[in-house]
Amino acid sequence: MNRPPRRGGGIIAATFAAALMLTVVPLPEWLTPLRPEWTALVLIYWCMALPDRVGVGIGWTVGLLMDVLRAGLMGQHALSFGLLAYLTHQLYQRLRVYPLWQQALSILILIALHQVLMLWIKGMTGQDTGSWTHWLPVLSSVLLWPPLFLVLRGLRRHFRVT
Repeated sequence: MNRPPRRGGGIIAATFAAALMLTVVPLPEWLTPLRPEWTALVLIYWCMALPDRVGVGIGWTVGLLMDVLRAGLMGQHALSFGLLAYLTHQLYQRLRVYPLWQQALSILILIALHQVLMLWIKGMTGQDTGSWTHWLPVLSSVLLWPPLFLVLRGLRRHFRVT
């Protein structure tokens, strides 16, 4: 069985690098609680678009990089991103055919699950679980999904990432 050659691994890595950078770029104090979950969104997109290339292993690895960048508990983002990748991989055939507004609702559920897991881990380790502002990234991520999806899809098509 002949498979077509895989192309665009550098583009996938570059989008994850950009998402990781956007995660740690300084924002004004009033805007910090609204920071979208950039890396989770990029992970969901690539798991949806190329499920045979981006999966739980990539999610776990990117999660470990996120843990290092945020100087948090090692493995908390890795666990959450691995779960996000798994769920997206299980649902990618459905998610692909949804219009963008329905995809955004699915993103709401996935990012909320990510936030619940982060909150649970913080609570288990005795850290301050914060206030209602912990949920603002869910809202900003859902609002950001349609333009981010269109940009990533444009990159994938332009560079013929397969």
